[in-house]
Formats: sequence, structure tokens, C-alpha cells
Amino acid sequence: MLKMQNSTNMTEFTDDEYKDFYERSQFICGMILYPVICIPGLIGNALSLIVLSMKNMKTSTNAFLVALAISDSIKLINDLIYFIVLVLQRTNPAAADIAYVNIYPYAHFIFNISTCVSSWLTVSVATERFILVCYPIKAKTVCTRLRAIVISFIIYLVMISISLPCAFRYEKTKEIVDNVTKWDLKLTDLWNNEDFLLYYTWSLNFLRSIIVLIILIILNVCIIFSLRKMRANKKNTQRNRVTLMMIVIIMVFVICILPDAIMSVLRHGYYEGTYLQRGIREFSDTLLTINAAVNFLIYCVFSRTFRQNFAVLLPVCQLKTTGESNQQLYKKVNSKETTVRDAQSV
Repeated sequence: MLKMQNSTNMTEFTDDEYKDFYERSQFICGMILYPVICIPGLIGNALSLIVLSMKNMKTSTNAFLVALAISDSIKLINDLIYFIVLVLQRTNPAAADIAYVNIYPYAHFIFNISTCVSSWLTVSVATERFILVCYPIKAKTVCTRLRAIVISFIIYLVMISISLPCAFRYEKTKEIVDNVTKWDLKLTDLWNNEDFLLYYTWSLNFLRSIIVLIILIILNVCIIFSLRKMRANKKNTQRNRVTLMMIVIIMVFVICILPDAIMSVLRHGYYEGTYLQRGIREFSDTLLTINAAVNFLIYCVFSRTFRQNFAVLLPVCQLKTTGESNQQLYKKVNSKETTVRDAQSV
């Protein structure tokens, strides 16, 4: 997420001894980790979208995962823009200031949308997996691809609406010093209203992280206990493997969002805080970036079907490792379509 760089009229910072810590944190996270995470993450999400959109992969869970890959990609693009602004700040400060005042307000809005959407799509996946594991008979009628698409669309629509006030958080200010025009950002009157600031930010934090964490932890515990009971049933091997993959996705999400949730409780604002808090926020935001980039690797590790479909996209590697033609491998993947659909996932 784009961070506030040079605004001095927003908050007076009194912990100058932590300024070096903040600047080092910003350099490590924004200049080093973000490009290393975001670029491979965007490639992985693009490949996930291609594989999950294949004919034999069109299940209800995969519909949620497609929507999640889109949301995660938006988050990664947003963070990559932050990296570009930091580069400009060190090479062309004037251009960096212009980019900052024009991009940051929208980047803040997009950050909230993508984070909220990813949170509730993960809850949707966990809820579906809970139904599939604990109520398999009802799941045949409840967990449909059309319903998953509709729910994903509703999540996007609702989260965009809820995050809309963030688009009106800042306004540009202009100051002429020595015949040089300087632009900056300040909070709008809406966000200077203490009552609105308190109720909205607390509501958004609960919606984005705290409530999500509680739901996911409860669902994950229930799924794990149910999975342990089903391990002896060989007929459910494929479904159990998929469930294990979903458990890992949920656990990674919980670990990555937990520091952000703690910071949100301690400080309802992102930048109206001390240098120490801003430095810690750099690392908590980086964990959110890792979460947005890691799902492709989890699919490859835990899903044989995903790997087989992905191999169709890599005919050179496929021929070297298996000696099969592209068409033969695709037939092999399609022959398992019924099993995959029964498992309702990648």
C-alpha cells in the first residue's frame, strides 16, 4: 500500500529517535521486499487464473479462488506502485511528490477494497469447505458454482461500497514558496470529524480483520477435527487432500493478517501515528503482501490436479519429465474431471 511520505501538516511526530527505524523499515519493505514479492506474485496469480479457468476446473471452490486471485493481484499492483514512488523519491523528488499527491488517495481506497474482499473471500472458501466436510449431502445442493460466483460478486460490491469513504479521505493542498508550487495532502472535513473517524475506522477494522479472524479460526478448528475423523476413509482421499490445502491457505491468511489486526486495534489510523508505529506498519503490510502472493505456491504443493493442468501450459517441461504429448496429458487431466468436481476444488 502506498504510504504517506512527506506530509507535515497531518500530525506532529515526537518520537524522532525512531525516525531511522521507520526509514530503514521503509527501505527494507518498500524497496527490497515489495518487488521481490509482488512481481513473482503477480505472475503466480496470472497463472492461477489461467489454470483455474480451464474447463475441468470449473467448480464452486475454484470460482472463489479465481475471485481471490483477482483481488490479490490488485493488492500486489498497488504495492508495486508504492515501490515505484519510493524509487522516484530517491531519483526524482519532484516527480515523486506529484505522483504521491495524485496516486496516494486512490491507493489508500484500493488497499482497503482489496484487503476487505480477500478477507471475506477467504471466509467464503472456509465456509464452503466446512459444509463440504461436515455436511457432504447438503453440500451437493448448497455449494454450486453459480452461487459461488454470485457470492463473490456481492462481496466485491459490498466491500467497494463500505470502503467508499476512504476515497474521500484526503484532499490536495497547494502552497507557493519562493515561486515554487508545492503540493501536499490533508484530511478532508469528513475525516476530521472525530465521531465519524472513531466509528467508521473501528467498524472497518472489525470488518476487515477482527471478525474475519474469529470466524476463520473457529471454522478451521472445526474442519481440522472433521478431517481427522475422515482420514481413514480412502474414498475421501481427494477431498481430504483439497481440504488440507484449504486449511493451509486459511492458516497462512490468519498468520499474515494477525499483525495488521493488532495494529488496527492499537491505532485506528494508518499514518496518524508515531514513527515507531509507522515502521511496524511497514512490516505488517508486507505480511499482507506475502499473503496476496503465496497462493499459487500452495496450489502447486498440495493439488495434484492443479499441477497437471499447469503442466499443460508447459509442454517443454512436460515432455522432458513424462514423455507424454500435450494432447495426451490433457486427456489424462480431463479423465479425472468427475473426481475433481466431486471434490469441489483444485
